[in-house]
Amino acid sequence: MAIECTAPLDFLRPSTWALEPEETTFANYGWSNKDMDPVPPRLRTWTGWNYVTYWVSDATNVAIWELAGSMLAIGLSWRQALSCIAAGYAVISVVMVMTGTIGARLHVAFPVLNRSSFGFWFSYFTVFNRVILAMFWFGIQTYSGSQAVYQMLKAIWPSIARLPNHLPASANITSSGLLCYLLYWIIQFPFLLLSPHRIRWLFLVKGIIVPITWLAMVIWAFVRVPPSTGLFAQHATISGSQLSWTWLSAMNSALGIYATLSVNIPDFTRYARNEQAQFIQPLVIPIVFTLCSFAGIAVTSAGIQLYGEVLWDPLLLIDRWDNRAAAFFASLAFVIATIGTNISANSLSAGNDMTVLLPKYINIRRGQIICAIIGGWALCPWEILASAQGFLSFMNGYTIFLGPFAGIMITDFWLLHKGHVDVPAMYDPHGRYRYTYGFNWRAVLAILVTVGPTMPGLINSINPAVRIGNATRLFDIAWMYGFVVASVVYYVTSVVFPARETYVEKLISADDPSAPMGAPYSGGGTSPVASTASAKDAEKIRDVQAVAKTE
Repeated sequence: MAIECTAPLDFLRPSTWALEPEETTFANYGWSNKDMDPVPPRLRTWTGWNYVTYWVSDATNVAIWELAGSMLAIGLSWRQALSCIAAGYAVISVVMVMTGTIGARLHVAFPVLNRSSFGFWFSYFTVFNRVILAMFWFGIQTYSGSQAVYQMLKAIWPSIARLPNHLPASANITSSGLLCYLLYWIIQFPFLLLSPHRIRWLFLVKGIIVPITWLAMVIWAFVRVPPSTGLFAQHATISGSQLSWTWLSAMNSALGIYATLSVNIPDFTRYARNEQAQFIQPLVIPIVFTLCSFAGIAVTSAGIQLYGEVLWDPLLLIDRWDNRAAAFFASLAFVIATIGTNISANSLSAGNDMTVLLPKYINIRRGQIICAIIGGWALCPWEILASAQGFLSFMNGYTIFLGPFAGIMITDFWLLHKGHVDVPAMYDPHGRYRYTYGFNWRAVLAILVTVGPTMPGLINSINPAVRIGNATRLFDIAWMYGFVVASVVYYVTSVVFPARETYVEKLISADDPSAPMGAPYSGGGTSPVASTASAKDAEKIRDVQAVAKTE
């Protein structure tokens, strides 16, 4: 009797991968799914304490340590590096709370809410940029985690250091390094399956274990090399205008590390119990990031005295330790650190963004898996981390887009619309946020004006053989330049040529089932979203709200 095998054919059909329809308010029209919808009241569980542990967790990040240490490698003193870091994180914390409040108020993710300022279709440009950047960062953090795995294995089996290398020096990674990269990628993968509103428990665990380990390393550094002969004796190796521009470039790099989250922090603040829960961010961010950066600077400075070179990567410093037990447990802490950061800042961000690209097929979990495959393997992060200068160039490089993105979002919501936006219309390609064929030309102009002048500097950072003179100076302050200039250009053009159809008298929230979804304030007519939203859907929202009030 013949047996038909249809499974392989079914596997190739797009319908096989289509998400199960969710009974949500906006998915009916096809531009949303459960993960893209506004967060229902029962899932708004994040408190102020959760945001404290989130940022303590994110601050204990290998990239933070490496950035601080690399500033010594390019000639800054520890005092100059620390002041640069403190200033950078103070600035980014203010931006963070301004964009974060938008998410906490509207309960929607970055890929959805930025449609109100960029236009329904042009917003995909910002989303695509964020996906690429998140995947790059995912690869970088995965590589850092693989180095920690290597140190753990070396502490147990020192013979791994003598494993034959079959890769050329130009690969910037060894055979043992590639093996550890694969091991770390496999260890990390199951954590990607945690749901966003439950990930806060991982931050709590990491926020306890990793700071204790870092404090122990600082104590070790001060014991081995007293500050009077180590940290306090370290001075800048550059001066004059070179020092000034290097300081600004380093500050721009500090901004660059979390410039990504400054635009997509609504992905997390949309789970806030209320707006006030995330107001703690401007206080927490500068303090914890400066302290964690100090740990990197102190230990790197001690390494200069002990080993005669600037070991700005902490795992290269651990590699010099003779105490195998200390090396193992310190490396284990860095494994935990990179897993927490990679999920919170990179894979979840990429997953949220990808849901917008193909909402019928991609939810947050599938997006994270795609990020793990592409970001983890295709982007070769070991090339970026090959040198301190290369690391800083990468930081500066992608800030040319993120500064303008943040400036336009903040200017549009707070200065122009004053918080009065139409949330349901953000899901409607034919609604009030369509602008001109889905493009807000004001945002397009603001980005062109800011990104264009910094592109020569980006090209020079990629290929130093291309001489562009002092044009590199603008690239050194790309985030700051982009944020300020884009904000001004966008505000002026929006005031002179207002998009009147986008203005409403008050906030139209997704929590209000009777809201005129997408209907122009001055015009009448109902959007397709409104026409497909049934009374049954509205009834379900009321039921959810009623349950939330009783909990």
